[in-house]
Amino acid sequence: MLQAPVSPLAPGCSVRRTSCCRILTRGPRDPGGLGGEDPLALAGRLAGAGLRTLMLAHSSAVIPLDSEDGVTLPERLEPVAMLTFRERVRSDAAQTLGFFAEQGVDVRVISGDDPRTVAAVAREVGLDCEAGFDARRLPEEIDALGEVLESERVFGRVTPAQKLAMVRALQARGHVVAMTGDGVNDALAIKEADLGIAMDTAAQATKAVARIVLLDGRFDRMPGVVAEGRRVIANIERVSMLFLTKTTYAFAIAVVFGLLAWSFPFLPRQLSITDGLTIGIPAFFLALMPNTSRYRSGFLKRSLAFAIPSGLIVAGGLIALHVVGSRIGDYGITDMQSASTLTLAGIALWVLAVLARPVSPFRIMIVLTMYAGLGLVWIIPLTRDFFDVTWLPQPLALLVLGIVATGIVLVEILRAWHLRFTRK
Repeated sequence: MLQAPVSPLAPGCSVRRTSCCRILTRGPRDPGGLGGEDPLALAGRLAGAGLRTLMLAHSSAVIPLDSEDGVTLPERLEPVAMLTFRERVRSDAAQTLGFFAEQGVDVRVISGDDPRTVAAVAREVGLDCEAGFDARRLPEEIDALGEVLESERVFGRVTPAQKLAMVRALQARGHVVAMTGDGVNDALAIKEADLGIAMDTAAQATKAVARIVLLDGRFDRMPGVVAEGRRVIANIERVSMLFLTKTTYAFAIAVVFGLLAWSFPFLPRQLSITDGLTIGIPAFFLALMPNTSRYRSGFLKRSLAFAIPSGLIVAGGLIALHVVGSRIGDYGITDMQSASTLTLAGIALWVLAVLARPVSPFRIMIVLTMYAGLGLVWIIPLTRDFFDVTWLPQPLALLVLGIVATGIVLVEILRAWHLRFTRK
């Protein structure tokens, strides 16, 4: 699960701010301020409407110029004016957050502003939030903090230290965390997150620790960034299974044929046929194709769980061909090498067909083109002579078809098991 703390107030989206000023007067007819309303209550009501508030006040108390206490407010403060600032959320914020919601990404909005203001703006971008959580009530213990983060979505009055603690709490619960922001107070959390994203207007310290900087400041670039990352990671996993399958059957063949003192079933040039058609050419196209699969941990475990059994299926088919073929007829070395090449290519190409799923017209075309290329090697006399292959006698050809068909069935069974295995 990707937890992406994205705040449309400051950390996540750039906004344009406009302000209006409301004057609070105190007098015989209006002792409580504007409309007789208590200034604190008025500030809370405005914050709940999504406005940031700033109170100006004065006091008749005199503070000595040489006072050492520069942070203590004077006594008898009286409100004079209240300024309200409205956040205009960028038009792409709701669409971008909607995309992440469709992709199963949980969003946490964190801000240093009043929780009521943060919640109001969060509702503007489509987040279901009745009220923001005041970060002053957050627990310090990491497990307890993680529980709060699982249940709450919008947080206000968050300090820089709390932002860092939030990232760590989510990571401790097994989440992959992305953090975006533009202020110096976001730098620690962005550095600690699995993916730190800084806006173009961010402070230099924040940009320095971020993994990604949105140079044009457009938050709607994030879906494209996610799509590119998924394409690269998912296609690397897909292609790695092809290469690991080849490594497995090459190692198994070398060990078995070497220990039993059998002649190696291929010429080096014949291996070029299988390597090029089952791995080299298709891997080039598969690595560049779009792929929307979400990243999941356990890349090596999943790859080996498919590659090792599929490689053993290919090696088992070649061993069966050598054992049975030597008993049904006295075939020459060229016939056996040709049969071995067809057996290996036939099963390995089906491994390619399985890894190319889900099917699409282009992926089907790639697999069919590789099968057609295998056929052309035998049809064209020049390539047939160069690779030193020949047409097979009928009994040996039927044996190859039977072994390839069995291998295809076993690969399909392996695929069904692998899908269940990877969903655990």
